[in-house]
Amino acid sequence: MDPQSAGLTALSRGLAGYLRAVAAAVGVPAEATSFEVSDTVTAYLGLSRRWPSRPGEDLMLVWSERSGWAVAVETAPDETPVVLAWFAGAEVVPEPAAVARFVTGVIEAERSTAPQPVFAVDVGRTELAARLARYA
Repeated sequence: MDPQSAGLTALSRGLAGYLRAVAAAVGVPAEATSFEVSDTVTAYLGLSRRWPSRPGEDLMLVWSERSGWAVAVETAPDETPVVLAWFAGAEVVPEPAAVARFVTGVIEAERSTAPQPVFAVDVGRTELAARLARYA
């Protein structure tokens, strides 16, 4: 296996484990999660809880290597999701328990705090894989 493929495999394994840990902390079954490693690295968790101000719409927790975690309202596939809040902080891989507290806080606050994303520090793919390795 060439070094680039090995790096992508390590990144995928770490992200899969991290996503499982976040899902467990948030109370989401593994079937409600997905991730992709392509030109960007992203993850998705379908939330079972609703936001009181939009009770008829599903919520999701999304992550990207560039902007970290956000709670958003699911929209049609061809529409941009409505972000309710971004996880504040420079850590692109925060502890799963901190992500769970963030989700609970957004839902319980019943207000949007997302005028602009709080971008995580771009650590690069090698460092990202290293940070995710403990979850593999």
